[in-house]
Amino acid sequence: MNSEVLSLTQLGWSNFFQSQLELDEIGVATPARIREAHRNLVETLTETGPLDVSMSPELFEARVAVGDWLIVAPDGHVRVLERKSQINRKAAGHVHYAQAIAANVDTVFIVTSCNSDFNLARLERYLVLAHQAQVAPVIVLTKPDLSDTPETYRQQAQKGLPGVIVEIVTATDQAEVTRVLGPWCKTGQTVALLGSSGVGKTTLTNALTGRQDVTQDIREADAKGRHTTTTRSMHRMIAGGWLIDTPGMRELQLYDMSEGIVAVFDDLAQLALRCKFHDCAHESEPGCAIQVAIAAGDLDTDRLERWRKLQREDVVNSESIAEARARTRKRQKTYNQGKARSKHKRQHYDD
Repeated sequence: MNSEVLSLTQLGWSNFFQSQLELDEIGVATPARIREAHRNLVETLTETGPLDVSMSPELFEARVAVGDWLIVAPDGHVRVLERKSQINRKAAGHVHYAQAIAANVDTVFIVTSCNSDFNLARLERYLVLAHQAQVAPVIVLTKPDLSDTPETYRQQAQKGLPGVIVEIVTATDQAEVTRVLGPWCKTGQTVALLGSSGVGKTTLTNALTGRQDVTQDIREADAKGRHTTTTRSMHRMIAGGWLIDTPGMRELQLYDMSEGIVAVFDDLAQLALRCKFHDCAHESEPGCAIQVAIAAGDLDTDRLERWRKLQREDVVNSESIAEARARTRKRQKTYNQGKARSKHKRQHYDD
């Protein structure tokens, strides 16, 4: 790890965090930013250099994330400062809570490549994460050499994801990466890198940070790659800002993302307000503004289905354990009632 001593401003400190300090902490306690988190400790950066902080039960319960700011008191007491942004996903498994992927991020680079990895539905999921966290998204298309017409991928993204900035870069060309993505990477700024494995995130990280991490080959048949990054970590970029890299997430599940979904599908949300019935299902109801837009060719039915799918998924993933059990009991009750009716009918016919 680079042992260069940096100022708090260079580490991403701002008035937002300064205002959270208690009077007795100013000039005494140490602000420390997490660059990598482990179960027993977190590696942090301070204005006096790297500092390892033990992971106390309280800190663990706070579910700290890479990019968080800690205040470390002389006696070793640690508290986590409020985040200005937080990128979440549903925790793995059958649990119902959010897992922080990265904290205090200004911009998200959503990375995909100009091949079969390009998928609007997956990009929409990452966009929902970014909007829910109130972080500016930028879609970065890599590997333009894999397509004879890489601009068509930009056009698809711009058409299918209205209003989103889309950039094309050759990740192996550091000068090009710096020129195209540099405006989001300057001193004091933090960028999170999201995208599935095999899209060139490690190569892009190398170009942005000057590191030389080893990349993994991808399978030509389906353009899928192996995870090169295995833990979330924060690295300084050549332009002065910070980059939070994340392992590829193929099974990205949403959790409590209703506001993000509305932001990404704002065109549909606005159309829905014009429907005749407030509880319109946007199927065959009279006066459905969304079906009118589809009939006129102004809206793609696939986008409507992706909207519905994300809404359903978010509701299921975000419900509490009690709600999940109640839903399961209701479904089982309906199933049992159906079986009872069927059995009664069979007995009636047999008689």
